[in-house]
Amino acid sequence: MSKRSTVRASESCDGSSDNDRPSKSDQLIGNSRALEEVLEGVKRVAPTSSTVFIQGETGTGKELIARAIHNASPRCARPFIKLNCAAIPLDLLESELFGHEKGAFTGAIAQRLGRFDLADKSTLFLDEVGDIPPVLQPKLLRVLQEQEFERLGSNRTHRVDVRLVAATHRDLEEMVRNGQFRSDLYFRLNVFPVLLPPLRERREDIPALVAHFVESLGRLVGRRIDHIPTETMLALRSYDWPGNIRELQNLIERAIILSVDGVLPNPLLPPGKGRCGVFPTGTTLIDSERALILRTLEAVGWVIGGRDGAAARLGLKRTTLIYKMQRHGIFRPYLNSNVEMAVSPSFSAVGIQGNARTSTKDRFPSECLPS
Repeated sequence: MSKRSTVRASESCDGSSDNDRPSKSDQLIGNSRALEEVLEGVKRVAPTSSTVFIQGETGTGKELIARAIHNASPRCARPFIKLNCAAIPLDLLESELFGHEKGAFTGAIAQRLGRFDLADKSTLFLDEVGDIPPVLQPKLLRVLQEQEFERLGSNRTHRVDVRLVAATHRDLEEMVRNGQFRSDLYFRLNVFPVLLPPLRERREDIPALVAHFVESLGRLVGRRIDHIPTETMLALRSYDWPGNIRELQNLIERAIILSVDGVLPNPLLPPGKGRCGVFPTGTTLIDSERALILRTLEAVGWVIGGRDGAAARLGLKRTTLIYKMQRHGIFRPYLNSNVEMAVSPSFSAVGIQGNARTSTKDRFPSECLPS
């Protein structure tokens, strides 16, 4: 099982620090450069009262970052208030945000405080802020600029001291261009932007995340996982995770439920397909690794290094992948096996000179070529 590395994400309320780094949330797990850059931004902005705008795909952990900002701020002694704007019916969203007085509308049988009231002298996290309808956007802009608002059914102005953290998976710049979102509100939200990377851009964190979910969800489900096969981990690291960390968490929970004798099965396989859904049947672990490397190289056009290269997809260092390619006898095939071509200099590290002109049949035996 891979060693887990946990990156913490806020300071304690008494001002003490852990190696001068943010500390608190044990859910922000990993040691990738992408995550470290996010946490460095959290560390810088958390002590201020500036508005933070978190952007990222669904399932990347936007609420965890918002909590980390609150926990590392001087407001951490007060409750962290949150609201998912997409989960509230449009006709009730204004009341949820700003509250209402008794009799303000049918069914308003008593006064109700809104989230801005509740978040006074604290932090308010508005998730999916891109779903706020245009009619409410001026009122949100006013409370951000003036820190004041009126409840529904009241003319009395209430002043608050609220630190706003907003988040969305939508492209607000595109919405502004299309007239769906106010440009002045967008600029007011975008004081300190934080961009969360998708899981496919921080694959080196997957083993630590898997180990964390195996431990925490194992206790929840009541099953102990003692072994994660290398084949399973390779499959998890090569998958693109469109649902990001949330998808990984849900699939690990499924795998724990289906586990036998403490071995974590591959949750990416179709139900009832056993182990043959990802790797060819009747192969050894070495064959499976070779097949996975070949498939990944083909998917990225045989690019090894770089952000979108095969090494990043597999969660390996570039030199490690080149070593494995040498060990498995994997070489880049030519476009035409009957034509001699110069090999890219980037492949010289695999034993091929960049300026050499080598016959495909001499350097690439058929068994080394992908089917």
